[in-house]
Amino acid sequence: MTDKELKYGVLWGWDELVLALYLYCQIPFARTKANNPDVISLARLIGRTPSAVARKLGNFGAFDPMLAVKGVRGLTHGSAMDRKVWDHFYGQWDSLVDKSQVLLEKKNAEPVYSSLQEEQDDFSIISRPIGLTEKRSTVLTRLVQSFFRRAVLSSYESSCCICGTDIAQLLVASHIIPWSESKGIRTDPENGLCLCALHDKAFDRGLISLNTSLEILVSPVIKKTRSIFVRQAIIDFEDKKIISPKRFMPKTEYIEWHNINIYKSA
Repeated sequence: MTDKELKYGVLWGWDELVLALYLYCQIPFARTKANNPDVISLARLIGRTPSAVARKLGNFGAFDPMLAVKGVRGLTHGSAMDRKVWDHFYGQWDSLVDKSQVLLEKKNAEPVYSSLQEEQDDFSIISRPIGLTEKRSTVLTRLVQSFFRRAVLSSYESSCCICGTDIAQLLVASHIIPWSESKGIRTDPENGLCLCALHDKAFDRGLISLNTSLEILVSPVIKKTRSIFVRQAIIDFEDKKIISPKRFMPKTEYIEWHNINIYKSA
């Protein structure tokens, strides 16, 4: 794309802002920079400069409640349209993913491999169009799963919130309320925890959970072990607080659901 084709001085439209928000939710705020490959990819797709996209992501940061709690300020001087897009889609994650996929289809987006891509079947943030052999429902399901993974991992800066493991291949975006039970909130990053494979399995099987203060609960079932490794890797974390996410704090109601329905308290 030549400089003449770039939209210097042109106001952002609704569709461009939707795609920018879609990207914003999937990368750490600290990486919303003009040199981020994902920012560059979106800039090329919508005919903006990477710097313009980075600034727009910064504008969204000014609305982010979790950043405000942590004393992090986004860029001020965002537009009224920025706020409308944020208010319309924030918390409506299925709608955001669906709308973004429609926009990507219209733009015939080609594969762009994201810096966050760790799994072979993980969609890039700027995805390809639907192929002739794929049903849209199948593609959307995969996009939902990919969005959830990226949003959760970026929120926890790609580290297990219990033990701090930061090896991407060992990390799982774990649903607090399982996928099979969470229709309507499957894309909600506040229903997610970034866990290493061991702690993900323990959480999924109810061997560990959290209380509403986000302190780690360890089931009496697992305390029967004689394994030194299990004691060090799981039991010793009891009553410790998880590493707090940069955004998308786990919802109390989801934690309570896990305690009642999954956690083996006795």
